[in-house]
Amino acid sequence: MPQFFLNKRLILLLVSMIILVALIGFSLKDRKELTWPEQFLKDTTGLVQMFFHKPAQLVAGFFENINDIRNTYNENKLLKERLEEYVTLEAQVQALKKENEKLRALLDKKESLRDFIPIQATVIGRNPDRWQETIIVNKGEQQGVKKDMAVITPEGLVGKVQHASQFTSTVQLLSALDQNNRISAYVQGKENVFGLIEGYDEKRRELLLKEIPFDAKVEKKQKVLTSGLGGIFPKDLPIGEVTKVEPDQYGLTKIVYVKPFANLYDIDDVIIVKRKIDETLQGREEAK
Repeated sequence: MPQFFLNKRLILLLVSMIILVALIGFSLKDRKELTWPEQFLKDTTGLVQMFFHKPAQLVAGFFENINDIRNTYNENKLLKERLEEYVTLEAQVQALKKENEKLRALLDKKESLRDFIPIQATVIGRNPDRWQETIIVNKGEQQGVKKDMAVITPEGLVGKVQHASQFTSTVQLLSALDQNNRISAYVQGKENVFGLIEGYDEKRRELLLKEIPFDAKVEKKQKVLTSGLGGIFPKDLPIGEVTKVEPDQYGLTKIVYVKPFANLYDIDDVIIVKRKIDETLQGREEAK
């Protein structure tokens, strides 16, 4: 009996192998048509693939979009940082350019000063309550600054030294409302017309040139310069330009409105003017 079952198993194994070889051979055979089991299996597999393909594609696309958004965010963040750096750098470049232009202008003005010795100074203080009155600069008696010395910028005259301490000085601006703030000046033309800068029009932000003879010919756009006759300021320092001419309240003389060449409300660097004649006289006195 056991021998029978053993033979039976052997026979089944051989038959299975024969069927398997037959199926393999049948599958490898170049056929134009598939059997219905093969067609059913293939169609079923295709339907399953179609069913899962679109959702899988959508999920993959969703995660790909998230990755793209993340990359875009990082790129935008980087570009924003670089843009901020560029704006900061541009501001620094403009500030340096402006400072360079001012220093060049100061150098050019310094080289043109022949009748006096220039003392370059920087504004270190300005009282908001007296913005149009005075400024404080970083040069004083130790650098040769004295009271009543003229103070200019590359554009023109801005004021005079009101008082000097050892290392700083207070400068009274042309726009100061002080009756004693007078400057001997003249209107440049074929025939120079002399007068006194005396007073300031706050509304027009212009200086008043007074004591002009009524019959004197003064026109707009003419330049006004220091005359040097007052004994304080050197001659021919530029002050401003004529904008308006009108008779005074008595009709005996004229009042000339002068727009300053220098911006009296925005001053950073100045030159304090030390007249050479004063230096020469001082040297003679010390020699005695």
